[in-house]
Parts: sequence; C-alpha cells; structure tokens
Amino acid sequence: MAQDAIDLLDADHQRVETLFRDYLSAGSDAAAKADLAQIICMELTLHAALEEELFYPAFREATKDEKLVQEARDEHDQAKQLIAQAESTDNLDALVAELQRTVQHHVMEERLQIFPKARSAGLDLAALATRLEARKAELVASLQEA
Repeated sequence: MAQDAIDLLDADHQRVETLFRDYLSAGSDAAAKADLAQIICMELTLHAALEEELFYPAFREATKDEKLVQEARDEHDQAKQLIAQAESTDNLDALVAELQRTVQHHVMEERLQIFPKARSAGLDLAALATRLEARKAELVASLQEA
C-alpha cells in the first residue's frame, strides 16, 4: 500500500513509464504493441480520473492554485484526445510516441511543481490515498463488468 496520495499517484506514473518502455521493446510485434497500447490507455484513463475527481480538487482547496490545476487538466485533455485516437489509428507507433511525450511532460510538472506544493500545503495525503485507492478499485471493477 502506498504511504500517501503522492506516492500512489507517482507509482501510477512509474507503471506507465515501464509500459512505454515495454512498448518500445516489443519491436515489430504488432499484437504485443496493440495490447500494450491498450493497457497504457487504460492506466492513463484511470489515473486521470483519480486526479481529476479527487487529487486536483483537494490540491486546489489546499493551495488555491487554479493555474497549476488548469494546466494539469489541459494536459489531461491532450492525453485523452490521443487516447481516443488509439483505436482508429493506422500509425500506433507515432501515436504512442506522442502520448509518451505528453505524459512525460505532465509527470515532470507534477513531480516538480504540484507534488511539492501539495506536500507543503498541509493536505492530509494519507487520507487522500485511502480515497484514491477506494475510487480506483471502484473504477477497475466497473471496467471489468463492462
């Protein structure tokens, strides 16, 4: 179990970074790449939902930093647009590469700006982690039912 909300969210970041590396390592195996792209998109969709529903509102409340939250949401929107294209693209490699660049930029901003500010803002990150874990379990269960 994660120590706090930031640890939990950053574990998601690390999991997706590994999936992007696995995608690149798949070489010319189109089936493996398609499977990995689908997993990457699902992980990112879950992660974005958690941040948007729980983490960003708590961060905004604690820090009053509308600008950082809006930038993060804009980056999520950009990633969501790419994810929406994943099923219909003829060039999955290019799309995954663009998605990886978008996600890496977003993760860097969170690690350098949002997470440190959240830690210093007095957020109850342990309680928030519990809420994030519960919501993630709900989202995963609803995906498995679909």
